[in-house]
Amino acid sequence: MFKIGVVGPKQSVERILAVAKEFEEGMNFVPYPYTETKETEKIVLENDQYVDHWLFSGPIPYLIAKQALDDDKRMEHIYPTESSIYKGFLEMVYTHRKLIDRVSVDMLLSTNFMEDSLHSINISVSDMYMKTFEATIDPQELLDFHLALWKEKKTDAAMTCYPTVYQALVEAGIPAYWISPSHMEIQQTVRVFVEKVRTSYFKDTQIGIEMIEVEQFDRIKESAKTPYHLQYLELRIKQALIKLCEQVDGSLLEHGNGRYVIFSTRGTIHREIPTLQSTVEFLAKEADTTVAVGIGFGETAFAAEMNAHRALRQSKEKAARDIVMIQDDGTIVEWVGQEEELIYSYRADDDEVLEKLKKGNISVKSYKKLDALLQKMGWTDFTTKDLAKYLQMSERNAQRIVADLCAVELAESSGEESQSTRGRPTKRYKLL
Repeated sequence: MFKIGVVGPKQSVERILAVAKEFEEGMNFVPYPYTETKETEKIVLENDQYVDHWLFSGPIPYLIAKQALDDDKRMEHIYPTESSIYKGFLEMVYTHRKLIDRVSVDMLLSTNFMEDSLHSINISVSDMYMKTFEATIDPQELLDFHLALWKEKKTDAAMTCYPTVYQALVEAGIPAYWISPSHMEIQQTVRVFVEKVRTSYFKDTQIGIEMIEVEQFDRIKESAKTPYHLQYLELRIKQALIKLCEQVDGSLLEHGNGRYVIFSTRGTIHREIPTLQSTVEFLAKEADTTVAVGIGFGETAFAAEMNAHRALRQSKEKAARDIVMIQDDGTIVEWVGQEEELIYSYRADDDEVLEKLKKGNISVKSYKKLDALLQKMGWTDFTTKDLAKYLQMSERNAQRIVADLCAVELAESSGEESQSTRGRPTKRYKLL
């Protein structure tokens, strides 16, 4: 059973829980209501260890929690849409029997779609005073915004995203309306969220295999002073790997000649990447050689093993021997566990691109890897030196790949840049 923490104002939490009843199978929705939005940080910090996932009533508590935990992988929130705006105006029309066109409105900066929403249904509000804000704003500032306009007799009503501001406005005798999600919006978000939780569980329990190879093991054998030195080294290696196995709740197989295989699950392997990194560093130092690591995931042990083999081979092709991971859908992750993780696929769906790659004898993997690098670095163009540096290949190899891409019209020259020292200008290229 998954424990889902539901965070928001009491009224919003109650609405979410009412909708969540139809999705309760395998889910335990636990309410964490607050009075002030700023309480969100304390709620998530104190209770994160007790819940599997978090569901927030809106983007404001979600953004606060995301900043507090520095992680949003186990979080979701109710998405406000145009219907939230329409709902507020319908309530206004129903209450006053007419459309009030002098209104003050506050809206989170990331969800500011008020004007477009009104335009799409041909509603013209002559005097609409809009205040957009960040999630960290003090609600008192929003209340003061609405009160000031009301006291200056510039508005006849107010619309707010904050329930506490709404309550304060009502108590002040101002016609106020709360921009809140509709029943349908809550239902749709909860449905998608529940499916996401269930999918994450199945992914988490997917088979995962780590292949670790202490390279040049024959050289290590030959250079060992005595057989005992080699045996002591193998014992230290195995001891480190057994500790890693314990952390990932896996089983260790020794394939001989410096190659080891650990069977575990996808979720555990992901969570223990830092442990794997420190283990690899220890092994490289102990054996005084490079250590290659390939991680594979799959629906079956065979599929996971094949992906791990391919990942290990790719790791060995890299000068730095970074950890390489291949997922069940063919997605490749290089520099695993580092900030500059590079994620790409070895598959392509565009028939025209595939035909050009085939014609130029260029692998889909090389093309996708280059495209992923450009997107990650935010480059509009590049030099062959850039590719050689970041993709850990020789500049000659990078020049060959770029020349082949230009030959089949998947890349082109975008200009030149002069060197600070003497020499020919460096050509720049861009993908088409």
